[in-house]
Amino acid sequence: MNLIQKTGLALFCIALLIFTLLPAFTSYELNEKSIQHLKPAHKEAVQQSLKAEGSIRQSFGSTFSYASAFKSALKSAQKDLEQKAKSGIPKGLDEWDYKLGDWEFKNYLNGALQSSSRGPLKNKPMLFLLLTFGLATLGGLLYILPKFRETEGIKNDGIYHSSMTRGLRLNVRSIMLVLTLGGTIAYGFFYMNKNLFWPLITVAIALLIIALVFFSERKTPGKPARSASPNFTAWLGLFTGFYLIVFYILLYWYPEHMNPWIQMVDPVSRMLNGKGASQWFLYGFLYTVVVLVMGVRMIAKYRHNNYQILRTFSVMFFQTGFAFLLPEILVRLNQPWFDFKNIWPLNYTFFFDWNIKQLIESGGLGIFMLVWGIVLTVIGVPVITYFFGKRWYCSWVCGCGGLAETLGDPYRQLSDKSLRAWKYERYIIHGVLVFAVGMTAMVLYTYFTGSTQVLLFNSEVVRSWYGFLIGAAFAGIVGTGFYPLMGNRTWCRFGCPLAAYLGLVQRFKSRFRITTNGGQCISCGNCSTYCEMGIDVRAYAQKGQNIVRSSCVGCGICAAVCPRGVLKLENGPDKERTVIHISRDEVKILS
Repeated sequence: MNLIQKTGLALFCIALLIFTLLPAFTSYELNEKSIQHLKPAHKEAVQQSLKAEGSIRQSFGSTFSYASAFKSALKSAQKDLEQKAKSGIPKGLDEWDYKLGDWEFKNYLNGALQSSSRGPLKNKPMLFLLLTFGLATLGGLLYILPKFRETEGIKNDGIYHSSMTRGLRLNVRSIMLVLTLGGTIAYGFFYMNKNLFWPLITVAIALLIIALVFFSERKTPGKPARSASPNFTAWLGLFTGFYLIVFYILLYWYPEHMNPWIQMVDPVSRMLNGKGASQWFLYGFLYTVVVLVMGVRMIAKYRHNNYQILRTFSVMFFQTGFAFLLPEILVRLNQPWFDFKNIWPLNYTFFFDWNIKQLIESGGLGIFMLVWGIVLTVIGVPVITYFFGKRWYCSWVCGCGGLAETLGDPYRQLSDKSLRAWKYERYIIHGVLVFAVGMTAMVLYTYFTGSTQVLLFNSEVVRSWYGFLIGAAFAGIVGTGFYPLMGNRTWCRFGCPLAAYLGLVQRFKSRFRITTNGGQCISCGNCSTYCEMGIDVRAYAQKGQNIVRSSCVGCGICAAVCPRGVLKLENGPDKERTVIHISRDEVKILS
């Protein structure tokens, strides 16, 4: 590591430290201006509750104490309004313009925090934006750019010896996974208003999958090692994973504690969409910056391969243009926020009643968005996948895939190559797809009939649990937080319902395959090591077999790291080949 890279690393660490500690140095004052964004009936009731509790014009040193006081006032106001509603709702107001629903709490609290903030961050948000995002970007580029002067090609440069990238012992990784999933299920009990049914169903299904995998493995002779993880403990990687997990927990369930970070990007939000920032704008901005900076690293690392350069530019373009800028510009033009590349069932809210209603009421453009989403799901996905495989989306367009291929690239070697992991993969990802299809069918039934009860299930409860468990916990907390623990494609491999849909088409009706030239294979193992989807590519290459797997995302890294040109990504009719395996004892025709 040269001086420029050390300087870049130091700048990045300073920016990360400022970003992390910023919430601890922001204070708040709760006053009348803090509740100006509330609905008139709610504002009056909350103001009375604040005065009764002695919280008005009070200063708070953290979002935790502020949130506690403000939520207490909201709950008191809620009870008061419900009591008054029994005597009759004032004329000109419907029930929920007068009553205070639980869903209003989060928006009211975040808006109040924005108005109540005090200190230098409130006055100079752009300064802190430069000290965090700006400094981190500069540091990252200073660390990455010298790599363009290094010798091209992939080198075995100690990926299993760095504390950041060498992975975890199987028992440590299992403990992390059990704690994360167990904590998620436990929190889900409270998230669902202490409804025990869905957490228990989830636990039962998880235990059933574990039993099926273990039972089937007992009958498998010559089974491979249980895990491909090296016998090390990557404490720096563990810290990184923990940091990402905490970030996603705050993002999805406690965004009020991200208020200082949201304030930093508020000027950028107002410039793009004309409105104040939210936690989702912060996330989109952060996501895009990370993909762009780490995309430069990806290009530097794989610059010997034109396919990788084009693919990286593609994910950078789609994330910046389609996922971030275009939806914000649409909002500025008073149109619905819409990501044209986000496809159902990955975009599981597409068929929700509120989304359909919003698109239809938005006029011609909104109806076009609705038709576009349906056509892309029903016709676009199978047709394009037939010709190009799932790589057209998973490795060239998808935002989840874009983050995995850029930020997650240093961890791709951590994907578990064992037979047991593959068995889990098949059960879990197709189970999520079935869940997504069933939930969507219930939602559409409710939209067309007006009845929320579908057989024994309430469609609103089902979609709430899906959003909590799959949309937040799996896709975010496990999907990204486990990059340094289980590899960069944990979500894509085990959880993404769209990947499952694309994979079924690719496996049974697609022209895409990775062809192999077994006679040239030297069994170096680079292809299997760097496969982010846990495919033992070397085993196929040694046999001279084409790789046609539903999980393969066609990233092409296996071909990029092969020193002999054994692997080739192709789109075309499968050519019949005779594969002969010659050993000391026999000559055998494999296909």
